[in-house]
Amino acid sequence: METGTSHETRDEPVWTGLPPGLLRMRRLLLVVWLGLLALGVGLLLGLLAEPVWALFALLPLALMPWGWRMLGRNWRSWRYAERADDLLISRGVLWREETVVPYGRMQLVEVTSGPVERHFGLASVQLHTAAAATDACIPGLDPAEAERLRDRLTELGEARSAGL
Repeated sequence: METGTSHETRDEPVWTGLPPGLLRMRRLLLVVWLGLLALGVGLLLGLLAEPVWALFALLPLALMPWGWRMLGRNWRSWRYAERADDLLISRGVLWREETVVPYGRMQLVEVTSGPVERHFGLASVQLHTAAAATDACIPGLDPAEAERLRDRLTELGEARSAGL
């Protein structure tokens, strides 16, 4: 008699999280934008109203710890898994969203990287399918991983669509 339970793990996806560089980039942007907002509000209220009103400029700064924590929770919620026939992308804290993109439906897989992403050494993989509802994006990847994923998904997509 066996003790314990046996589970088949071959159907369980192997999830990959996003690199910490994305979290660093988003947190830096949070600090910069809230800092600029606080400075702008402080200057405007200090010049146009009494200086005591400039204390309202501290409100954006009070949001910083909450935003810092929320960015961390959001970053931890993002993950993706490559399976035999499709790619899974999961994200969301309050509202979980899981996107399944069949390899045979992929029409275009592109790697994008804006100036801020490039500064942080990050890139995103954008997936386009025949149905716009299944288009998906994986943000904040290491550029080498983004290119590897693009090449692999393109190869699998061509193989699956050729078999249709």
